[in-house]
Amino acid sequence: MATRFVATHECDASKDFKETYIKCKMGDLKIIKSPAGLPGRAIKNKFLEDVELGKKVPSKCRWRCLTTCTFQNSPYCICDALVNAQKGNFNDGYAFAGANAYRIDSIMSVKELMATLVEEYEQAAANNKAAL
Repeated sequence: MATRFVATHECDASKDFKETYIKCKMGDLKIIKSPAGLPGRAIKNKFLEDVELGKKVPSKCRWRCLTTCTFQNSPYCICDALVNAQKGNFNDGYAFAGANAYRIDSIMSVKELMATLVEEYEQAAANNKAAL
């Protein structure tokens, strides 16, 4: 559900970042290993393809945010990649996303999203009650 909040007018991510979610298809989501050694679900793009091909190599780390991440042994700096993506620069970054990111089809206000979530909940509750 949190993925849906990315595609709201109130989210501070760039329009390009939000559009990545809207254009995402189910097959575009993949589990990757982050430089911190943890798995994450991301939307496939050229940057991640280049990482897989060994074409990405960080030259420095200005963040030093994670003790488990050593840029010398990582294919890229995760902070740089995430900041670049947030700004809409997907040549040098990528977007993490939830398993249902492909279901997002528009950018809306948080108010509209909350109304949709309430409606979906009420429908599911009614269906569940009818099934009992």
